[in-house]
Amino acid sequence: MVYPGSTPPPAPPRRRRGCLPALVILVVVLGLGYGASKLFGDSHGKSSSSASSSSFASHKSGEWKVGDCGGPDPDDAPNGYTAFDCGDSGATFKALDVQAASFLPDAIQCPAGTDLIIQVSVSYGSKKSSGGGIPTKTVCGRNLSATHPGDAGAGGGQLVKGDCITSTAKEVPCASAGSDAYTVLDLVKQQSQCPSGTTEPMRLTMAIGRPYDVICAAKK
Repeated sequence: MVYPGSTPPPAPPRRRRGCLPALVILVVVLGLGYGASKLFGDSHGKSSSSASSSSFASHKSGEWKVGDCGGPDPDDAPNGYTAFDCGDSGATFKALDVQAASFLPDAIQCPAGTDLIIQVSVSYGSKKSSGGGIPTKTVCGRNLSATHPGDAGAGGGQLVKGDCITSTAKEVPCASAGSDAYTVLDLVKQQSQCPSGTTEPMRLTMAIGRPYDVICAAKK
């Protein structure tokens, strides 16, 4: 905006087509939060969230496909990632699935075994972006190492059948869960869809695009 009495800034130079390459970046969603209220119990509901952080990465071809691998970018430490051949020593994850992009993180449901969710965005410029851009794809990644927090019961990734949660719907590792933990039997839209054996149906607070609204749980 030009205020009264000020001198308008000079017009920016015209861009020549093709002089600014598109940079593809990835936003890695490492934490997911849930809010829940028991269908039978506290009418005010309870909520909890886990820690989250973001990283960024580029792909040489600009297109991520199932089976592609990536890892830390040595030129963009500490949060940068880039594409690698799967046999390269720098590769740390592989794409299990590639889905359409979404501005709503809860609208993405990756397959079982997903350790990290990656939002692919495109920005235009000569330097790497720190997180902006237009979402284009979502990559569901699995670690190449033997560490898989996204596996059922491991305590990380998206909530899936077989995970363990607290009374506030916070995911916890089943191996270290206390006596007050619950096991997830299913994730459904309505309580009537919960399987037999469900003793603690939890209705989640509203989230646009999420494919389920009720966690069907039972005492661990």
